[in-house]
Amino acid sequence: MSAYFDLRSDLFRRAFHDAVPYGGYLTTGNERQRAAWARAEAALPALPDDAGIRLDPAGRTVNVLCLSGIWCGDCVRSVPIVARVAEAAGPPLDFRLVDRDAIPELRDELRVLGAMRVPMVVFLTEDFHEVGRYGDRPLTVYRDKAVTELGAACPLPGSADGGALAAETAEWLDVFERMVLMARLAPPLRARHGD
Repeated sequence: MSAYFDLRSDLFRRAFHDAVPYGGYLTTGNERQRAAWARAEAALPALPDDAGIRLDPAGRTVNVLCLSGIWCGDCVRSVPIVARVAEAAGPPLDFRLVDRDAIPELRDELRVLGAMRVPMVVFLTEDFHEVGRYGDRPLTVYRDKAVTELGAACPLPGSADGGALAAETAEWLDVFERMVLMARLAPPLRARHGD
């Protein structure tokens, strides 16, 4: 057995195979849901000019699997950001989505605090080994939620500053960059790609 393996790689491979690209995923929603997603896309800030450089996987395939719900408000807010960042990375980064309830084993693998949460984004190598996962809500969203729900008992820097969408976009860009760098620096992939 190789020193590098992931017990869930078969699950991730099957789920990724069954998942659909972003545009196809949007067609699964009803008219009201598609309109909400379109509004979210229209509100997105531009990515920084260096996004493509920051996200260059140097020839490695990075598979990005998103567990989502077309009906989910958190998904409507975050997944268009994730799709835009994935698009900036370009091939060989492959971004696909699967409905939360389509693959119960995947849904249960990606629980947060014991609950079914979406969106959950899993970054995978070309061998479908997990690089890392991120979701349900970014830190910027939790900061705002804490201020709203906990009030003065929770003074947090960076919350309720009016720039939440830009901050969330920057956070997702940083997450993607981290995962791509982890894949670029992974010893078995460096050996395979000769760098």
